[in-house]
Parts: sequence; C-alpha cells; structure tokens
Amino acid sequence: MEQEAKRILIIGGGYGGLKVALGLQRKYQGNAKITLISKHDYHYQTTLLHKVAIGTLSARKARIYYRKILNPQKVQFIKDKITNLCPQENKVIGNGGEYFYDYLVIGLGFKPDNFGILGVDKYTYKLSSLNAALKLTKNIEDKFKEFVHTKNPKDLQVIVCGTGFTGIEFAAELATQLEELCLICGIDREIPKVTCIGRSKHILPVFNESLVQTAESKLKALGVEILSGATIKEIQEGKVLVEKEGQIQEVYGNTIIWSAGVKGSDIVEKSEIPNKKGRIQVNSQLQCKEFPNIYVVGDCAMVVSKDAIHAPTAQLSAQMGDYLAELLCAKLENQTFENQFYFNHRGTVCSIGHTDGVGIVYHKNVKGEMAAFMKNTIENKWLYSIGGMDMVLKKGQFRYRTSN
Repeated sequence: MEQEAKRILIIGGGYGGLKVALGLQRKYQGNAKITLISKHDYHYQTTLLHKVAIGTLSARKARIYYRKILNPQKVQFIKDKITNLCPQENKVIGNGGEYFYDYLVIGLGFKPDNFGILGVDKYTYKLSSLNAALKLTKNIEDKFKEFVHTKNPKDLQVIVCGTGFTGIEFAAELATQLEELCLICGIDREIPKVTCIGRSKHILPVFNESLVQTAESKLKALGVEILSGATIKEIQEGKVLVEKEGQIQEVYGNTIIWSAGVKGSDIVEKSEIPNKKGRIQVNSQLQCKEFPNIYVVGDCAMVVSKDAIHAPTAQLSAQMGDYLAELLCAKLENQTFENQFYFNHRGTVCSIGHTDGVGIVYHKNVKGEMAAFMKNTIENKWLYSIGGMDMVLKKGQFRYRTSN
C-alpha cells in the first residue's frame, strides 16, 4: 500500500519562505504535497522599499511573480491571506479556507512596532510593504506638485523616525533626489528639509564609529538633519514631539515616516503558539519547541543563540530558508538530519543613495562607490538565487542604469 504524500505548508513568501519553496523544488524528487501561500501574487525585496518609496525603483520592476519562478508540478502556489494558526489541529485558516499540513513553515514577516507611542498608527507612513511604499511615493509626488498652490513649507518637510538601516536609506535616497524634484516642480532647493530622529547616540548603531562618522558626514553633505539621542514621545498631525536632554522639542513636517523598529507577525502574536511580539523562540534546527512539526524563518523566528548584531535581516532569512529546505528534504526522505542552523554573517551595507554607502563586508569596512557596488551585488545575488541570470538582467541593480 502506497504511503500518503506528506503535506508541507509554507505560509509567507518573503526571503525565508520563498527560499524553502525553491530549495524543495530543486532538491526533492519525491511526491510530497508542497504548498506556498502568500497574500500577494508576488515577492519583493524589502531591502529596496526605500527606492520604491522615492520612485527610483518602479513597482513593475520590484514585483517578482511567484508563478513565474515556481514549478506547479512541484510547488503549488495559493494566493490567500492567513488569518489564524491552529497548531493543535495541524491546520491554518485563511480567507479562502482551511489548509492542513504535516509540516508547517511560518514565514509571515514583520509588522512595524509602534512601542505604544501615541499617534504612530494615525499620522505616519511605514516602509512595511510594497503597497505601503507606493502610498508614500504618491504622497511625496503630490506634496511637491501641489506646492505651487499650497505654498506651505511644511508640506516639503519630511521627518524620518528611526536611524537604523530603513530610516537612513530612505532619508538618503530622498535627499539625493531633492534637487531634481525641485527643478521639475520649480521649487527653491532651500525649502525642502529631511530630518532623522533617533534614540541612539549615533545613527546605524550596528556599525563601528568610523563608519558611523562617515555615514553622518555623507548625510549632512546631502542636507539631512540628524537629531540623535532623542526619545519620541508622541506623533501629532504635522509634528513629532521629542525629548532630548530633558527638554521637549517639536519637529515639524507634514510627511512623517516611522521606521523605529519592527516586531513579528500579528497573526503569530494572537495565536496559541508561545511567542514574544509575534516572534517564536526556536531551537538550533529552527523548530518550535511546543509544536515540533512547526518550523519558523525570518522575522517570525527568535533564534536564542543569535547575538544582537544579527537582528532579523534578509540575509539571515534567506540562510534560514536554505537550511530548512535541506532539513525538510531529509525528513521527507526519512533520513536523519543533525546539522544545526548556523548564520554565516557575510556583512551588511547601508546605501546612501544609488552610488554611495557604508558597510562591512567579510569583516572589512567599505565606503563610497565600493559600498554601493557591494550593495547592488548583494541584491543581484538574491535575484540570481531565485531566478538565475535572466532575473538579474531584468530586475537587477546596476551602477549606471535607471531602476525604472
């Protein structure tokens, strides 16, 4: 009697979930039923959302459609929004129905964390998804186009809350485009203003002092104001209230971006799986302790041995996905698999516009055009891993090519 095919369900098509699906598609030759569920038809690189938000990367180019890279003979793709996890019954519930599994991979990504600060949800834009980035693009375009009528300088004042990677890359990308925006719209370049607010003493706290100073001087040269060591107390319409050195200050601007931190998925957070802010503690094989047939990748996973510098990143998620594809392949073939997940931290680069940046690559500091080149290489390497050279040529980031 033939054994019933095992069901592997992957929920979330980000860096981790997609890598699990593609890894199984490539490696596994058996008859398991492998399904990837995502609320979108497409994958996008979250590390490039700041470009989408400024309009230097088009939505068309940012979207990578699952059905173009998944083989339906091996991996079924279902577009659905997951609403509930039912680990006791080995199923998840979506708007389109119930999905049962033998093994579940949770890769539902992140949500912005408002840390309970008043006004964050009501008055700020977030770079949390492609659609959120496109809303921000439209807002910036509209504010510049309408300035000829509104004549309100606050419409051209942008406040970025958070001085980690997302906030700094967005601020820098915007600053590099201001001259052209002002020229097109007939605006005095002195009017637009970009202000970054951060709690830390310096921007980009994961970097060493040398890189931080280089990044700060590059941003200041672009006209970006940096308010460090400031605690955001409240967001109001058109302004941010901050406390710095015991004094309350008001920073004005009619476009406010929130990039001060993220948490795991709210679907995980409200589930019966033990978690902390939507993130599940996993063992050295990325396995949920309470439900051993559940594995977790990306922002939803909390790897206990991971040190603070390896906070959730695309690089970490992708490596988790590759690892889980191997583990699940072994499980499906009834082979023992004793390898533990190990994160090989190859480096991190923060872009400061398309042709500049700072970072660490294989423990060496990189700056300027070399950093920008490495950033593009990292993005293109991801594209190559999911769609080969054809994908790189269609969707890749290159020094002298427009991203639209």
